[in-house]
Amino acid sequence: MRQIRMKTITSLAVAMMFFASYAIGQEIPYSGEVIEIENSFGRIDAAENESEDMVRIETAAGSLTDSRISAQKIGSRIRITVTPNAGNERVDISVKVPARSKIKAVTAEGEIRISGNLALIDARSNTGTISMDTPDTDVKYDLKWTASRPRYVADYELAKVRERSGGRFEIKGRYRSENDPESVNGSAEEGETPIAKNVEITVSTARGIVLLNVPPNEVTSDLRERPLTEAAKAIIRSGDRVMMDAIRRAAPKYFGDYERTLPPITRTPQLTTGGRERPNASGRVKRATVTVTDLRNRAVSGLTASDLEITENGRPRQIVSVEKVQAPVNLVLLLDVSGSIENYVTFIRKAARSFVETVDADDRISIVIFSEDVKVLANFSTDKTRLSESLDTFDAGGATAYYDALGFTIAESLRPLKGERTAIVVLTDGDDNRSFLAFDSLIGAVEESGALIYPLYVPTGLVAASAANGLGDIDPLRNRHLTLTSKADDEGRHLAKVSGGVYYPISQLSQIQTAYEDIVVQLRTAYDITFSSDAAELPESDSRQASPLLRIRSKRENTFVQIGPVTRVQ
Repeated sequence: MRQIRMKTITSLAVAMMFFASYAIGQEIPYSGEVIEIENSFGRIDAAENESEDMVRIETAAGSLTDSRISAQKIGSRIRITVTPNAGNERVDISVKVPARSKIKAVTAEGEIRISGNLALIDARSNTGTISMDTPDTDVKYDLKWTASRPRYVADYELAKVRERSGGRFEIKGRYRSENDPESVNGSAEEGETPIAKNVEITVSTARGIVLLNVPPNEVTSDLRERPLTEAAKAIIRSGDRVMMDAIRRAAPKYFGDYERTLPPITRTPQLTTGGRERPNASGRVKRATVTVTDLRNRAVSGLTASDLEITENGRPRQIVSVEKVQAPVNLVLLLDVSGSIENYVTFIRKAARSFVETVDADDRISIVIFSEDVKVLANFSTDKTRLSESLDTFDAGGATAYYDALGFTIAESLRPLKGERTAIVVLTDGDDNRSFLAFDSLIGAVEESGALIYPLYVPTGLVAASAANGLGDIDPLRNRHLTLTSKADDEGRHLAKVSGGVYYPISQLSQIQTAYEDIVVQLRTAYDITFSSDAAELPESDSRQASPLLRIRSKRENTFVQIGPVTRVQ
């Protein structure tokens, strides 16, 4: 009897070794088990926690105690499951895991995000997006779609899609980085993070989107690979790496084919501008063109030397003079002529002509139109008659590649003018449905270009209502629906903010002319600040770029300085 009792106790002890439950918030010891995460009621976010050798679970709100989430250690598995309190309740969970962990994640419609130096990823979803960000030194992958053609974006080249029986599709293969073609399992000293050398990825989804080392916010709305547009080709020729990578991910085959036809990328030659010499002790004088804006992103006028201070390499600089900018501006008028405004070409032409007539006579204007591709109607000119006549040469229709048009304008129209004052005035409804570029891929190029962007976003319904009866401003309830999408509105504000321009959400057509007049005022409220400098000279090719160690601050409260071209005064 005693022998039987001892066997029973021993069996229970063994069972406890292989089965243990943990409260959420406890650290679950990890020793190579497969971490199974099942959540049919929300998002799964699993990420490497480099500093710990434990598995840690949190809810989306950061709570470490949640009765809806259970965690069990069963033999060679750590099983994490979600059971909501109500049938339609959404529960998002975040799991921090050690380096080189093995993860299996299962959801229904919810998104799966997995990132870090992991050994194994097995992700399964019905329609949710599956995004992974892992080292790409050595990747074995097996991606399956069971109910649709593949929808995916990868930052490295994948094998060809294979169609299987029953309408299933598969992409299977191995990718090895050129930097480490003989990739093997890595090793590390005790206490160090293991060296990432390989990862095995298995994905199964019905209709989901799969992203490999591509941030979700950099994915375009159209995932079909298609031939490059003229705008996309111009962006590739520009050499802007971020925008180029976005196009390569969207159309890898066509990108590669076109890139092979191009000569090696060279830096565009930069012209230096002469000026009269100003004496100073060090023999060096520089001039910076700046704009100063307030909390509403409005240009601040009337500044003098006493309102500003300059440091370079952390050392204060003497301001020689502060003058209002008199130089002309290079303006690109970017017009949306896509299908959404196809019936309102007369309105577009009239609005564009109003802008041409409003700007100063010495300002140079270029007119670019876009739908699913771009076309330059007129190169930079001060001839307002010729500019106006060019507006009679286009028709409207097609999809809207707005982001590509912005990228083209920066890369093709403004890049040769690096260092001169430039601005882009956009007339559109702000909604993109065809670009190779995603919105976030543009931001770095916008900041680097130094161009001020003035988005005028006009709801298409507003134009239609005005064209119908001219009484669009009388019915407030109706006007409530003649508005921009929230996405377009957010992006318009962001473009203006990062560029130093102003955003104009148009709710009445009469506001367009007011916006034009205001843009002219904003463009004329800039300053040339001349200051002494003993910093090392910039390379000739970069002579118009602001040094990262140059700081110009406005002493006026709640005002901000944006530094434009910086030149030597000879």
